[in-house]
Amino acid sequence: MIAICVLFAMCLPVAQNPTPKNIGILLGDLTWQEAEKVLGPESIIVIPVGAESKEHGPHLKLKNDWLLAEYFKREVLKSADVVVAPTVNYHYYPAFTEYPGSTTLRLETARDLMVDICRSLARCGPRKFYALNTGVSTMKPLELTANILTEEGLKFRYTNLLKLIGQIEAQVKEGEGGTHADEIETSMMLFIAPLTVDMTKAVKDYHPSLRARLTRDPQGEGAYSPSGIYGDATLATPQKGEVVVRAMLDGILKEIEAFRSGT
Repeated sequence: MIAICVLFAMCLPVAQNPTPKNIGILLGDLTWQEAEKVLGPESIIVIPVGAESKEHGPHLKLKNDWLLAEYFKREVLKSADVVVAPTVNYHYYPAFTEYPGSTTLRLETARDLMVDICRSLARCGPRKFYALNTGVSTMKPLELTANILTEEGLKFRYTNLLKLIGQIEAQVKEGEGGTHADEIETSMMLFIAPLTVDMTKAVKDYHPSLRARLTRDPQGEGAYSPSGIYGDATLATPQKGEVVVRAMLDGILKEIEAFRSGT
């Protein structure tokens, strides 16, 4: 009798936890008729920005920033009533062009790329656009984008990484400095996409410089970095990454809601 009950139980369908439904909407998954219904004057359009071909040292992928953008995009979709546009995977990254595989748009091109995306979507009604930005050099053209769109009656905001996570980064950082493919960025990737990180190739490569550009030439114009790292990637841990990532996500969600309310 016991054996029959066990066999019967094994045949029953296994209850699975339903996947939580996103609050936000992914624009690319819609038809144009469906898009017409969700693109209105009150809609907030989120445009993720993350390089898919930009050096991040010997231990991180060229698509590192794109992975960050995709991660935060998925998290924002879960929690915010927004429409998320396709991720922009090329932008303004002039500091890394000496490293094979790294790409950059001209400042004006990066500026106009975002202007054109917003103008196109604004024809359907939206007036508010938020660039979910994962870069630092990108902020210069994004500011120019905002200036142009403001003159046209459109509102455009973007993530300022330095402002958003600067304080929490200072609390967890152990290294003496660094801003690229370093302790903090590597920690973030160990938390969100550990299989893309090869810590056996992580090194400390930090030669302090006032120049934003990295160079592989010890006599070159810029911060010397034969590895493409600017900082100490060996100090990275997933625990540090979780603290920074959660702080950044919380900041992004708060910025979006403040944008919605007009503050």
